[in-house]
Amino acid sequence: MDKRRIKALGIIFLAAAFAVTSGFAVQGYVRAAQYRRLLDNGYRHAFAELATAAGELDVSLQKAAYATSPALFSVLCAQTYAKATAAQSALGELPYGNVELEQTASFLAKAGDYALSLASAAESGQVCTQEHRNTLQALSQSASEIAGILQDIQADLSAGTLEPESLEQVQQRLAAAGQEGDQVESGSAFQTAEADFPEVPSLIYDGPFSEHLSNRTPRMLEGLPQVDEQTAKEAAAAFLDLRSDIFTLTASGEGALPTYGFTAMVDGGELYIEVTRQGGQILQLFTSRPVGEQVLTRKEGYAAAEQFLSDHGYQDMGPSYSIDQNGLLTIHFAARQDGVYCYPDLLKVQVALDTGDVVGFEAHGYLMNHGDRTLSAPAVSADQAMEQVPESLTVLNTQTALIPTGGEYEVLCHEFKCQSANGSHVLIYVNAQTGEQERILLLLEDESGTLVI
Repeated sequence: MDKRRIKALGIIFLAAAFAVTSGFAVQGYVRAAQYRRLLDNGYRHAFAELATAAGELDVSLQKAAYATSPALFSVLCAQTYAKATAAQSALGELPYGNVELEQTASFLAKAGDYALSLASAAESGQVCTQEHRNTLQALSQSASEIAGILQDIQADLSAGTLEPESLEQVQQRLAAAGQEGDQVESGSAFQTAEADFPEVPSLIYDGPFSEHLSNRTPRMLEGLPQVDEQTAKEAAAAFLDLRSDIFTLTASGEGALPTYGFTAMVDGGELYIEVTRQGGQILQLFTSRPVGEQVLTRKEGYAAAEQFLSDHGYQDMGPSYSIDQNGLLTIHFAARQDGVYCYPDLLKVQVALDTGDVVGFEAHGYLMNHGDRTLSAPAVSADQAMEQVPESLTVLNTQTALIPTGGEYEVLCHEFKCQSANGSHVLIYVNAQTGEQERILLLLEDESGTLVI
């Protein structure tokens, strides 16, 4: 084969290779463009769903404010909760929607929870007051303004004058904003909604977003003096039986429960512990120390946790459920008073099953709620309350328990641990004063422990 023919064949092969490569490149570009269109369409659809749900939330709030029939009022409040939940779901489909539309997300959560609490109260025979109606009307006004803003943005998206951002674009813009003092860059589709966000009424009700809860004082800290950094450090050291000089102040928490945060290197890992400024009580601790091969059984881990609590002055604490993962046993304990489990007074203890050391502790519920209570005698006996357990469930055991409501209140209940036909376990709580079902929880159990939902 002469050189000219070889050269010609080489040119042909190169051209073919270039054509194939170009074909792959064009195909990849087309696929990328198609993928981008799918994302854009998905974001447009999610934003449309958000705008629509916000408008429907306004309508539901208006209707609920006008309802005088308890049954209809309950239904409309339940519908309002459903509309708020739908709007939250649509918001979650947007790239960083809960970050850039933080006020909107907060409003949807508050409005939905408030409506749900009113629906529940109406079902139990409580009367809707004029104050409730005024709050619903104020929430409706806020929802109307939010819906209007979102619909304006939606119109721009539909007209093509505003393009949805990709996840990467949002990440870049947020990163840039963080470097420039946390200011959202001009051009964000969401900044208009947040900048023009309407005033939201204060909510006073038995729920987690109630205004009065933000200023609530922890019961365990009432009357205790403020402590300085050194006293808090010594409290941290005494709690763990360590020297105080190994702790370094690394955080100073503010908010409803101000704390000092200390770190120390212990057993090959970094330990972090928070001490309340009022009273010098331990709020939480955790450590990054590596966990070795498991030596202790779960039963021995329970015993270690119970001994730890007893040694530190936490008396009459009963274990409820636990999770065992990667050699760490996390146990939830509730305080007991006169044989009644007080679930608001919750403590969490984490035991490393290689040594039995406590490597995690959390006492927020305990500090907020624990104290001597006046417990009323049940008006409904356990046998009477058991009539509220469905026949499809088999009662395994029962006890009396105090459970928290959505806000700051507590309800005395008969707790029935039951088993269903398929072997799963259910907790049925029956109000010990009214004899009505108060709450139902499902127990998800496997070899690692129990999760309550």
